[in-house]
Parts: sequence; structure tokens; C-alpha cells
Amino acid sequence: INTIQGNRNWMLARQAQMSSELLGDLKPLFPIVTADGSDSASFDEVLELLELSGRAIPHAVMMMVPEAWENQPGIHPSLKAFYQYNATLMEPWDGPAAITFTDGTLVGATLDRNGLRPGRWVITEDGLIVLASEIGVLGIDAGRIVRKGRLQPGRMFLVDTEHGRVISDEEIKSEYASMRPWAQWLERGQISLSELPEREHILHTPASVVRRQRTFGYTEEELAVLLSPMAQTAAEPIGAMGTDTPIAALSDRPRLLFDYFTQAFAQVTNPPLDSIREQVVTSLSLGLGPEPNLLALEPDGSSKVISLDFPVIDNDELAKIQHLDPKNGVAPTMTIKGLYDVHRGEEAMRERIEEMRHEVDEAIREGATYIVLSDRDSSADLAPIPSLLMCSAIQQHLVRTEQRLKVGLVIEAGDVREVHHVALLIGYGASAVNPYLAMESCEQLVRAGLITGITPEKAVKNLIKALGKGVLKIMSKMGISTVASYAGAQAFEAVGLSREFIDEYFTGTASRLSGVGLEVIEADTAARHAQAYPLEPAATAHQRLQTGGEYKWRRDGAPHLFSPEAIFTLQQSTRRHDYELFQKYTRLIDDQARHLMTIRGLFTFESERDPIPIDEVESVSDIVTRFSTGAMSYGSISQEAHETLAIAMNHLGGKSNTGEGGEDTDRLLDPERRSAIKQVASGRFGVTSMYLTEAEDIQIKLAQGAKPG
Repeated sequence: INTIQGNRNWMLARQAQMSSELLGDLKPLFPIVTADGSDSASFDEVLELLELSGRAIPHAVMMMVPEAWENQPGIHPSLKAFYQYNATLMEPWDGPAAITFTDGTLVGATLDRNGLRPGRWVITEDGLIVLASEIGVLGIDAGRIVRKGRLQPGRMFLVDTEHGRVISDEEIKSEYASMRPWAQWLERGQISLSELPEREHILHTPASVVRRQRTFGYTEEELAVLLSPMAQTAAEPIGAMGTDTPIAALSDRPRLLFDYFTQAFAQVTNPPLDSIREQVVTSLSLGLGPEPNLLALEPDGSSKVISLDFPVIDNDELAKIQHLDPKNGVAPTMTIKGLYDVHRGEEAMRERIEEMRHEVDEAIREGATYIVLSDRDSSADLAPIPSLLMCSAIQQHLVRTEQRLKVGLVIEAGDVREVHHVALLIGYGASAVNPYLAMESCEQLVRAGLITGITPEKAVKNLIKALGKGVLKIMSKMGISTVASYAGAQAFEAVGLSREFIDEYFTGTASRLSGVGLEVIEADTAARHAQAYPLEPAATAHQRLQTGGEYKWRRDGAPHLFSPEAIFTLQQSTRRHDYELFQKYTRLIDDQARHLMTIRGLFTFESERDPIPIDEVESVSDIVTRFSTGAMSYGSISQEAHETLAIAMNHLGGKSNTGEGGEDTDRLLDPERRSAIKQVASGRFGVTSMYLTEAEDIQIKLAQGAKPG
């Protein structure tokens, strides 16, 4: 179950909301999900709970593993209403999974929405049913088989042992779709964001936008390389893989908290999705607001959920949520400001986060059902707390105090301008994100004539679409299909944040390399704030934003391991066949490694042993026979480069690697040009028996290989 971390987190949060007439006192059952159990064990515990609380087992399975109903043309309205209503109770438990289940009478099997697991069944003339991962497991005589078939994505194969019959998927779905007035319940308990009254659009002056861009550390490069293409094309800009700038913890510049986190991705047993070609099984819609009691068989109608088509909302949509009509004299939405006294430093930031926790508690006690955490309205004295820090701090607090499902969490954030930023906020508990400054920046770029051919409104719509598609791509790398399952899943690792900081504000996040704490995060925030509110405003009034230089090398930008000087030296050394010049290049790279550019550059050899005389060591020509090149396909680096590597390694006695896609027969049998290591990728492209026979090593690639970069 790819989504298991999020599913477990939400089940823990749901416990406070649960009550059941059938089960009585639930406390002895808590925690429902055993923390150190397998994903199958967690699934089983929740399925059993749903079944014991009054739902038939097929209904419970359809709640936990729904088919891809969101984008399915021709789905019956009543079945769609069934799935839509149950989606307000629980997020999908996404595979890739083939699940078999029974309550003692009904025995069934289903695949999750992606259908990536094999499952085949046969029925014999004497009524025996066999289901397994492939045909032929029991060696049944083909003449005895009267029916056979396979499991399909989101469809159920069900056997009623009491009445001795197979129940078709259509019959099951039809029965549960018509069992309750799902559509009526939805209408009473859900409102669409588009149905709320429109709000007046507020325009901001260029000076106001620039000052806030400085406050949040925007650079000229981010406006040109990231935001402009997204506003223009509604897609994330394409760039080269890999980065040669220092990680955030080693950087000598103020870095955003987002930069300390890396995305997790599917490996080995859980394949990733193709977010473009498999879009039919994906969904970016989710509900914002309090979640009802999971075990209630009927809604109590006490609260409404706002349905969102996208997890990213614009400024006008946020204003709609902030100005909902009061219910029983209580405003349903509370906005809490994430601003702290910058002159008092780290202590003030820590105190403000604690105050925000108390303010959220108070808002929930007073009946608020939507909480907006906002970093708007910073001033010369008040600096914004990083949005990710306040989001996760409040999410963890609400889960710990068993209040998370009483409210929907919206983040109004000025520091968000990348897909990675949005994904992090959703992963750490936000139901919706409003990157207001990124949107105002796009509007400003259009009005200044730097983006042409579109209106400011269209630029904002394009930005939202680009951020949504980008989040989908990040989810897909993890093999997760729906944003509802990704929300709160914490599918990230921290790099260079201290253990204490992680335990306090990002509980449960893996952090294999400790490092900075709140002190440095606050100092970076204060440094950005000082750029926006300098001691001599007149002297800096006409200055441009900082250059950036994170994506492209700039003289006054971030340092790069492969600087123009280093690359020029490398090129000249190879063109002139000048080994001394090549050694100068290696010194440049090695020195940069020591200048806190890379983690490996921090290491030195520590040994008390005496050096061995050089004549007792193997010769260079013997040592290099153990070298091998990385696996790079012929298509990725060209025939010339691929053959040059192979020839060089064959001369040295080392090994080159074919990479994905096989090897040309001419090269396969040429001792000079052949690659000793033959790679077999998951698609087995170009793999023949001859190819494998000619291999010295066979390398089998699992999951995505190096794709995440």
C-alpha cells in the first residue's frame, strides 16, 4: 500500500471522532492500527473495524479501495454518488494491491484502481473456484474448466458460499449504489467552492508586491525561470536533472525551509505511475472541512465540507472561504496570523508557534470548522514564520490533541512558488494552499509586459494548473493516485535538520543527517526580512531583487560545483590532451567539495596507521580493472559517447555498462566495442538470449532506477 503512512496517520486522527452503537466503548480497541504492523495488517485492522461496525464487507472494501470513479465516463450517477459520499469519510488505500477478503460467508478479491497486480480465476464443472496470481497453479485439466477470467482494476470478484454463486461486479455495485440516498446526503453535507458568493478581486501596487517578494526571498531567476513559464504555458518548466549547488544545510545563503526536504519515491515493489498516460486513475479533488464519524452509517448533518477540484486555490477563492456566513452566530472560518517579532529572534518565533496552537484550540472550542494559517501583513517589526513550519506544527498539534478532523486547514503562504513547496504543505496536512504572492507576482509580470498574450486572470489560472499537475507528478513518483491519499502522508525525508527540531515540528519524518534547528531557520527568515526593511530605505528603494543563480550560474549567485572555470579547464585539458591541466580541474572540484559544496566533501580519512610504501601497493593498471562505468543507455548519450566509454574500459580491463535497451549485434561480438555489463530493465527492451549469453555481469534494474534525479 503506497499510501500507508498517510492512511495510518489519518486513522490515528479519526479515533477521537469515532463512536458506534454496535461496538459500544471503543477505547479498548485503540489504537486501531498497530504502529509496527505491515501494510496488510493495517489494512486488515481497518477493514475488520468497518465490517464490525455494521457495513457489509464488500461495502467496506469499496470504501477503502474505490475504483477510479472520478474521471470515468459513463459511470452511473448513483454509483458516483456512492463513491463521492464515502470519499468524505475516508481517503483511498492505494496499491499496487491485489486484495482477497472474507467474512466467513462471502469470499472476494479486488485490484486497486491501477490494476498492476496479476489475479486470475477459473471455475470448474464441479464448482471449484481457484484464484491465484496466474493460471495453472493447481494444474487443473483444461477440459474441466467452464469459466475463467482475470481481476480488473477497481472491479470485484465475489463468491457467496452460502448460496453457492458468483456475484458479478455489476450486481454488487448496483446493490450498494441504490442502498442509501447517497446523492441527497451529499447535497446536504457538501458545498462546491464555485457555488459560494463571489468576492471582489483586490489589486496590489507594484511596490507592495516587490517588498513582499524581498520579504520571502524571491529572486529574479525564480520569476523568469519558474513563475513566468508556469503562468504562460500552464506547465512546469523543463530543466536538466541534478543540482550542483550546496544543499540547504551547507549553504552560506538564507534558504527556505522547503529546501531541507527531499521527496520520497516508489522503489522495488511499488511501481510509480505515469501521471500523463495514466491520468484517468488520478484525482486532485479533495474535501475541506470537518470529517464525519467514520463508523456512522448515516450522516448527522451537523457540518458541511467544501469540495475542491484542486488543492491550490486563488486569492478570491480563499476570500470566499474566509467570509462564509456565520452559523448560530459563530463564524465558521478563523484566520490565524503566523507573524512574530523579528527583533526578539528565535525565542519570539518559538513563542508565536505555541500561541498559534492555543489560538487554534480556542477557535475549535468556539465552533470554527475552517482554519486559515496566514503569513500576510508582515511589517518592519513582524516577520512571517515559514509556512511549512506553521502548517506542520499545527497539524502535529491537532493530531496529538485528537482535534485534526474537526477542522479543514488552509495555508495562505507568501513563500510558496514551486511545485515542491505545494507538495510539502499538502504532505504535512494542508487541505488547500493559497500561494498568494506567487499569483500576485504573475499578475504583476503580465501588467509589466514581461508575460504577453494572456490576461492577469489567465496567468493565475495557468499557475494553479501547473502547480496541480506538478503535485500529481510528485505523487506519481510515489505510486499514489489521489491527492486525498497524499495529504498528510509525509512522503518526504529531511536533510540537515536537527533531531530536536524534527521531533518537535515534523514528528515521524525520517532525518538521516542531523543539522540546523529553529535558530538557523529564524536567522534565515530575519535575513530575508532585513532585505525588505533595510536600515536605509532610500538607498535600496530602486534595487532589483537578488539574482538567484540556483538554476544557472551567476557571478553574484549561488556557488556551483561545475563553475564556468572548472568546465573550461576540463574542456581545454581534453582538447589539448594536457594531463597537468586535467589535474588542475580535479583540484578545482576537490577544493569545492571541501568548501562545503557536498556532503562527501565534509569527510576526511581518519587513520592512525602508517602509510604503506607505494611499491607494496597494486599498480594503477591492476587497480583500474575493478572500475566500471555507470549504466547509461545508448539513446541517452549517443553512439559516439557510448562506444568511447566501452573502448576505454575494454583497454583498461574494466567494465562498461550497456544501460537500458540492449546492444547492437555488431558491438556485441566486437571485443573492442562490447560492454561487459548487460543491463535488464523492467521493460526488458532489447533483451535477447544472445545478449544475456554474451554478458560478463547481468544487472537487473528495479523500479525507477535513477529517474528521480
